[in-house]
Amino acid sequence: MSDLHLHIVSFDVPYPPNYGGVIDVYYKIRALHNQGVHLYLHIIEYPGRDKAPELEALCEKVYYYPRITGWKSAFSLTPYIVKSRRSETMMQNLLKDKHPVLFEGLHSCYYLDDPRLKDRLLIYRESNIEHQYYFNLFKAEHHLGKKAYFLIESLKLLLFQRTLKHAGIMLVVSECDTAYLKRHFPGQKIVYLPSFHANETLNTLEGDGSFALYHGNLEVPENEAAAVFLIKQVFAGSRHQLVIAGMKPQKRITGLASRYPNIRVVPNPGDAELFNLIRTARVNILVTFQATGLKLKLLNTLYNGRHCLVNPPMLNGTGLDDLCHIASSPEEIRRKLDQLEHLPFDSAEAEKRMEILGNNYSNARNAERMIRLISGD
Repeated sequence: MSDLHLHIVSFDVPYPPNYGGVIDVYYKIRALHNQGVHLYLHIIEYPGRDKAPELEALCEKVYYYPRITGWKSAFSLTPYIVKSRRSETMMQNLLKDKHPVLFEGLHSCYYLDDPRLKDRLLIYRESNIEHQYYFNLFKAEHHLGKKAYFLIESLKLLLFQRTLKHAGIMLVVSECDTAYLKRHFPGQKIVYLPSFHANETLNTLEGDGSFALYHGNLEVPENEAAAVFLIKQVFAGSRHQLVIAGMKPQKRITGLASRYPNIRVVPNPGDAELFNLIRTARVNILVTFQATGLKLKLLNTLYNGRHCLVNPPMLNGTGLDDLCHIASSPEEIRRKLDQLEHLPFDSAEAEKRMEILGNNYSNARNAERMIRLISGD
């Protein structure tokens, strides 16, 4: 068991772990706790997510700080997602000892270059190349006001990225992002460490299914664009059945889907309903136009679903290519769907998944690696 003490600065309340960013944070906390690490969790609260007593059992201490939203954080060269997560009270709590500090995502890095922390080991946990992510949101968004925000934030994030030179270690979720950061920060300690996640064992069903599933938070422009692409360019007029499941589907999606008898939308599914859809689908189809970060829903699908059909940006240096069927264009996707129509998912495929996922994506193993890196062993 480890005797490491570690501060973690989280951009949001990481419980419940029900969306991409906080999934990595929560299951990392749990895995480190299981290894005996003493954790001091600092949370910048986000509206709509309550304080989580469940975190108290995993940490020595949990602190909450209000996010400073509105004009006080908007008029600055510092990105809004960063500037709004500052707290002098948090800084005073960090200064009570000399333990290492882990900053979760660029969002939480307001104090990464603060001179008061210059003698501490500061660790940056990357989740995306953020300026690229926001630029792609700008391209996918239709609302002019939101487009302007995403573009300005993208430029600010590109400038703010220079702050990462103050990180003693960078822990990066994909091999592609690791290569990017090594190019821009030569000589720094930059390590590929995949995302932590909810899965410990494979829960796939053998056999067949009757539909293809696309799932995601449908109010996110990236996911909305993927759903529209699948409806209009892949499944319109197809004999294959498509189910689109996710939170807050926009009228654009529900209206488009209603035109086609082979496409239906499942709005706001509960965890159990979504889990059942993932497991019983013949094909889980995952499309993204963002080649940054690691898509945690890809991991979740591989642990729980049958065939996984993806486009190349979804894989993004994950090392999971051999576990997926890959297609780029609408024509290629339709051909793959035809090929998978009568191909059952069998035990050989399941064993192959377990070997690759167990070697690279084990929470326990990656927690041990993280402890060794921070401890200097």
